[in-house]
Amino acid sequence: MAHSDWTSRMVIWGSFLLALVVQTIPWPGTLDLLRPSWLLLVTCYWVMALPHRVNVGTAFTLGLLWDLLLGSTLGIRGMMMSIVIYLVAMNFLVLRNMALWQQAIIIALLAMGLEVFIFCGEYLIQDVAFNPLSLWSGVISCILWPWMFLLLRRVRRHWHIK
Repeated sequence: MAHSDWTSRMVIWGSFLLALVVQTIPWPGTLDLLRPSWLLLVTCYWVMALPHRVNVGTAFTLGLLWDLLLGSTLGIRGMMMSIVIYLVAMNFLVLRNMALWQQAIIIALLAMGLEVFIFCGEYLIQDVAFNPLSLWSGVISCILWPWMFLLLRRVRRHWHIK
């Protein structure tokens, strides 16, 4: 049983590590505005699937790691990821019972909200300008959600993560 628990943790944290790597890979020029929120997608899946293992504290830790990797103000993304994942965690039963396309729309709104929250947090500390084109990343996240959901569900079932 302990081996299974250890393997489950490694698979979950491995998916987070992969999401962090993909999230921080540089994109060319204006395509950077279309970058989906990979970390949000993966975290939302694990919070909906296993809320007893992945929670707001996990989101805060991942946001801090994201801040460290980007070299931005420490704590902004951690706090904002916590707020967004709190909304998911409080409604995980409702979200889990929605159709996949409805979940995708909610994920798009959450991704757009995360972009706005991060901007607001950074605006309080330094002078930054908001680019409305960055909200397109929410649309891309919406399009990717069904595939991400199905992929992570397959990983969870393959590794028997409970």
